[in-house]
Amino acid sequence: MYNPQLETFLRVADAGSFNKAAEELFITPPAVIKQITSLESSLDVPLFIRSPRGLKLTEAGKSIYRDAQYIIQYCKDAVVRAKNAAEEGDKVIRIGVSPMTPGQFLLDLWPGIKEYCPDIKFRMVPYENTPENSVEILRNLGQNIDIVAGLFDQKFLEARQCAALELSREPIRCAVSIYHPLAGKELLTAEDLHDENFLLIRRGWNHYLDQMRDELWRDHPQIHIVDFEMFNINVFNQCENSEDILMTIDNWRQVHPLLKIIPVDWNYTIPYGLLHSPRPTPTVKRFLDAVKRVCAS
Repeated sequence: MYNPQLETFLRVADAGSFNKAAEELFITPPAVIKQITSLESSLDVPLFIRSPRGLKLTEAGKSIYRDAQYIIQYCKDAVVRAKNAAEEGDKVIRIGVSPMTPGQFLLDLWPGIKEYCPDIKFRMVPYENTPENSVEILRNLGQNIDIVAGLFDQKFLEARQCAALELSREPIRCAVSIYHPLAGKELLTAEDLHDENFLLIRRGWNHYLDQMRDELWRDHPQIHIVDFEMFNINVFNQCENSEDILMTIDNWRQVHPLLKIIPVDWNYTIPYGLLHSPRPTPTVKRFLDAVKRVCAS
């Protein structure tokens, strides 16, 4: 589904030499050079600067490198989705899972769901939580993935053309490295965040977080609010590798083992639920109805 020379290109870029890449690929260096030369010829741009000290990506090569990783992963995921579609019947719910969209909710609700929908089966569909993937998946719920658990607000749903069943209003917590001075506390106050970097997703992503941001700026200007673009594993790594404090929820407790999630004595919450197509299939609708009944009871 994609030019296999892209994988060779990525291996050469990571290795920094044709010889090392050839060893890793179990082919000869001339074969690697031939593939790269052919790829450069087909693209009509040089990808590497060759020198006695090794290989260095050109600006075009850097651009192709970023896109090639996404293209290869997307094509592999497409094959998996096609195989899943061929295997599954009309009583299978496909749950999209990633570090930020875990399937833990299913375990919590399973006994009740099984009572109402004993014939429904579930398939976990892993996906990479990139900005491109997340938007595409949510806009096409019902095609390859039926349900994704996550945070939302009304504007978020409208922008991504999906719907949601709210499961809870999750209290907003703080995550810190287990080595952070605040990690010894079991409850934080807003004052504990004074003079600290507080990582908060960019304005416009969620109304509830924007409201919290405005109130913190007004009432606690000593807190240094630092924007980030998207909830993914990278921002959790940033938190763990620094003295920064990260806004989080209890559902993400397992995302990073070296972070401690601590409650804060404020009243900020955010909707958490199951994102689905605005026009769910009868099986998905039956599942959502069962979830509603379980939550109501």
